[in-house]
Amino acid sequence: MKKTVVITGASSGIGKITAQYFLEKGWNVAATMRNPQNEKELKESDTLKLIKLDVENTDTIQSAVNETIKNFGKIDVWVNNAGYGAKGPTEAGTRAQIQRQYDVNFFGVIDCIKAIVPHFRVNKSGVIINISSIGGLLTIPMYAVYNSSKFAVEGLTEGLYYELGIFGIKVKLVEPGGIKTDFQGRSEDTWGIEKFPEYAAFVSNLDSKYHSEAFRKNLGNPIDVAKTIYSAATDGTDRLRYLVGKDAKQFWFIRRWFGYKVQMSILKKYLGIKSL
Repeated sequence: MKKTVVITGASSGIGKITAQYFLEKGWNVAATMRNPQNEKELKESDTLKLIKLDVENTDTIQSAVNETIKNFGKIDVWVNNAGYGAKGPTEAGTRAQIQRQYDVNFFGVIDCIKAIVPHFRVNKSGVIINISSIGGLLTIPMYAVYNSSKFAVEGLTEGLYYELGIFGIKVKLVEPGGIKTDFQGRSEDTWGIEKFPEYAAFVSNLDSKYHSEAFRKNLGNPIDVAKTIYSAATDGTDRLRYLVGKDAKQFWFIRRWFGYKVQMSILKKYLGIKSL
C-alpha cells in the first residue's frame, strides 16, 4: 500500500520540489497551498492532490486533513514547510508584522500538529517533520525575528519529541542553510527603515553581501533538502535533527565545538559588521 505525505507550502521552493520528489518515489502526495487553483506545474493525478491549506486559517487545516484521508485513506507523514522570512531591524517591524511572522512560522505549525496528531495517535504511528533552518540554531544578521520564530520551532519540536513519542509518533527537524530558492523574493517580507535612518549603512552593507554573486554561489540546492526530508520520513530512526548544506554544517560545527563567541565573531567578520 502506498504511503501518503502531506506537505504544507507546496506552491514553491522546497515545498514544491519535495512534493515532486516524494511523487517520484511512489508516494501519494497531498500538496497543500493557499491557492491551489493557481498551481501550474504540479498536476493532479490519482497519487497527487492539490489541497487548500492556509496555516493562518485553522478551518482549512482540518479540511486538508479530512480531504487527504478521504482521497488516500491514511496519512503517514506530515511536513510543516509553509513559512516565510521577515527581514530587517527588529525596531523597524510593526507589531502586526512581527505577529504575522509568528502566526505563520510558529502558531501555524502548532495548529497543523494539533490537527494531525489525533489521526497519528489512533494509528499509533506517523512522522511529523518541521522545517526549521540553520537560523533556528544561530542568528543571521537582519533576520532576528525570523530566526526567533525558528528558535521557537526548535524548542517546540524537541518538546514534542518526548510528548508524541509515547504514542509511536516520530517528530523531526530539518535545518537547511542558505538554499537557492525564491526565499529572498516571494517568501520574504522586507521591512522599510524610512523611520529608522540610523540603520541605513547596516542594511545597505548586508543587502550587498546577501545578494552578491560570491554569497549566492555558496547556496545549496533545494533537491538536497527534499532528499533529506525524504530520508527523515523513511529512515525509521528516532533521530531528531537533520542539517542540510555545507554552510549550515560548518557554522554549527564552529558554534558547537568552539562556542558562540567564536562563531559570532567569524560571522561578523565575514559580513563586515562593525560595532562602535
